[in-house]
Order: sequence, then structure tokens, then C-alpha cells
Amino acid sequence: MRVIVVLAAILALSSADVVTVGASATQLRSDLSINNTDIGLLVAVSSLVGALASLPFGVLADRVRRTFTLAAAIVLWGVAMVLSATASSFGELLLTRLFLGSVTAAAGPLVASLVGDYFAGSERGRIYGFILSGELLGAGFGFAVTGDIAALSWRLAFFILAIPAFVLAWAVMRLPEPARGGRGALAPEPGTAAARAAHRATESRPASDEPHATDAQLLVRERNIAPDPALILHGDISRMSLRSAIRHVLQVRTNVVLIASSSLGYFFLAGVEIFGVEFVKGQYNIGQVTANGLLLVVGIGAIAGVLLGGTLSDSLLRRRHINSRLTVSALAATATIVLFIPALITRSAGSALPYLLFAALALSAQNPAIDAARLDIMPPRLWGRAESVRTLVRGVAVALAPLLFGAVSDYVFGGGRSGLQWTFAVMLAPLAVAAYLLFKARHTYPGDVATAAASAPRSPSSASQ
Repeated sequence: MRVIVVLAAILALSSADVVTVGASATQLRSDLSINNTDIGLLVAVSSLVGALASLPFGVLADRVRRTFTLAAAIVLWGVAMVLSATASSFGELLLTRLFLGSVTAAAGPLVASLVGDYFAGSERGRIYGFILSGELLGAGFGFAVTGDIAALSWRLAFFILAIPAFVLAWAVMRLPEPARGGRGALAPEPGTAAARAAHRATESRPASDEPHATDAQLLVRERNIAPDPALILHGDISRMSLRSAIRHVLQVRTNVVLIASSSLGYFFLAGVEIFGVEFVKGQYNIGQVTANGLLLVVGIGAIAGVLLGGTLSDSLLRRRHINSRLTVSALAATATIVLFIPALITRSAGSALPYLLFAALALSAQNPAIDAARLDIMPPRLWGRAESVRTLVRGVAVALAPLLFGAVSDYVFGGGRSGLQWTFAVMLAPLAVAAYLLFKARHTYPGDVATAAASAPRSPSSASQ
């Protein structure tokens, strides 16, 4: 539980910072004389720099002590937030966001690598659901707490976010460094419900001489699904050059699809986080406090989604549905589109709430299953660099989202309530593409799982770490 809470808190802090920028939009426009496009730029530069910085952090995640590296990055994270609160102009604030993006990049590859080694493959979907709920809790905190504080002072809102960063860095430093290759998986405490669930899951798994093989890997072996000989890795995978690692990551077809679909989902989510409050206030004719409260309720549905999506994908996998992670994600992406449309049409907050609630549930339900699937199709000693590639692509998408949402709203649809309404409608198209890609990935996933299992399971130095 301590590991889950700390890792979730890392994602929560990052999400709260992004949402606070959006929730502070009105005050930032007034104080710094900027427009919606400038607001989008503040988030975009942070995301873009973070995307580029994720590559070196991915290398570190596969080679060095991860808990220490992550703790050091979070300390710098807190410093960047303090500097944001003291910026006296838009230019200074933009520079602090560049610095912030460069250090928050550590979260993606390091957290993914730690999750893979802390938790067994049979429960990664469920565990990822708990950890990803941190993103949503952080967003809720940004909307409901720092967003309201920003109504008084956007500087105070940024400063308050800096305080937990230093506490979190101390907590990360105290986490144990797990052994690599899945051999450091934490066991549930004896007598707990988690221990009983783990025992039942073990009894239902196919027999294997490899205690660290995941359920998906055992199923592909049982069904004699052949790996791709051209993609099997040998030797010390942790010492592969970054260029070779990136080439391999992009040669795994399922991984390319998962990266694309995840990035498209986060693209839409980033737009919602930045312009959601503005849209809700205009579309439903309500005040900022009420809008923040409405989005907080919607966030509860999103939290339910990540918990349900991860647990459901694990449960179906234990029932021998090898494509369960992809199926859950694809259906959730499809449901998101269907549910968002009526919420964009109605002008009543009461009428829109059920649609928004279940749309948020569906949007978030796909993420833990996708993240768990990505660990299944990559060798453990490549998890950090594989996640850094995903973070790079996702970061570019998140960076473009606020710029495109703001620019399309201002310059294509004329701004105002109607501009945001049409912008959100048009931006549902990337979600449709994501759903299509996830359905297609069901054909390549089993073979890519087999290839990852056939690759060298650990480097010669793994046993000593």
C-alpha cells in the first residue's frame, strides 16, 4: 500500500499542476494580459520539454537506482513550482514551465519500471488502476482546491503545490529498490484479502517452471504462439544503446499501436483539463465554483473507471482471455465517444452530468489495461526506455492539445462558448482513431507477448541488483 500511494502521489502532483494552469486561466489572462493560446502554450512547452527529457530518464531507469533518481527529480520539481509562483511576467512563467517539464519527465519511465518490478504480472492491471487514480485525484485537487485558490491568487495556487513535492521526495527515497526482471515483486501480507486473491490467481494459472512469467506469457506458450525471431533480444539488454532500444521499441507492432492510442486519449484528456472549466461555465451557464464542483463529481467517475478497467482486464486474463487488456481498452474508447456527444449538445448541467460521468469512466478505464499490456510485450530490462518512447510521443500529443484546442476555439470557431463546444466535438475524432487501433492490435498482441518472453529475461548483472 505504501508503494502504491507514493507512486500514485507522483502522478497526482503532475496532474494537479497541469489542471491548476487551466483553472487559473481567467486570472492569468487578466494579470499577464494573455489569451487562450498563451494559456495552452504554458502547458505545451512543459509537456514538450518533458517529452524530450524522458529519453535520458528512460536510460537511467534501466541502469541506475530508480528510487534515488526519482526522489532527486521531485526535489527539483518543487523548486520549479516555487519559481512559477514568483514569476513576474509571461516570459518568466514560460521559462519556469520549461524547467518544470525537464524534471517531471522522470515520472513516466521510472514509475513504469518500478511498477513492473514491484508487482506481479497477474495484478498489474489492477495495480495500475490504483496508481493511475493518482492522476485523477490530482486533477480533482487542481479543480476543487488550487482552482478555487487561484480565484484569489494564481501565485498562491502554484506555491501550495510546491509544498507536497518535498514531502513526496522524502517518501520516494524511503522506498525499497526492487530487484529487476520481476523478481522483486512484493507479496501480499498473509491473511489479507489481497493474499487470498493472489493465491486463487496462482491456482488458476497454467503450470510453469518460471515463477515470474506473466499470465499472458504462460498462455501464449500453452497455445504454442511463436515469437518473431527477428525481434528476439539476446545478451545484456540494459546496455543496448538508446538508438537500438528505440528502434526495437518501434518495431514491435502492438507497442506502436498502444503508444498511438494512449497518446490520442491523453491528447483529448489534456484539452479537457485545460479548457474543461471554461467550457462547463459557458455551456451550462454556471459559476466557477459550481463548475469546479461539477468536474469534481465527473472525476469520481473517472477514478471508478481506472479501478474498474484494470481489475476487469486482469480478471478476464485469468479466465484465459489472452486479448483481455486490448478488448477492455478498445470497448472503453468506443464508449467514450458515444457518451460525450449528448453532453456536448445539451445546455443543462443536470442533463449533462450522467453523460459526463460515464464518459469520464470510459475514458479512464482504458489506461490501466494499456499500461499493463505494454509491460507484457517488452523485456523487463527495456521497460524504462520503452516507457520513455511512449512518454515522448504522449508528451508531444499533450503539448499540442492545449495549443490546438485554444487555437481552434479562438481562430476556427470564433471563440466563446460555441467555439469551445465545436472544438470538443471535433476533438472526439482522435478518440475514434484510438478505438480502431486498439481493436486492430488484438491480432498482433499474442505474438509480441511471445517475443518478449523469448527475449533474454535478464542481464548478467541483474542478479546482483
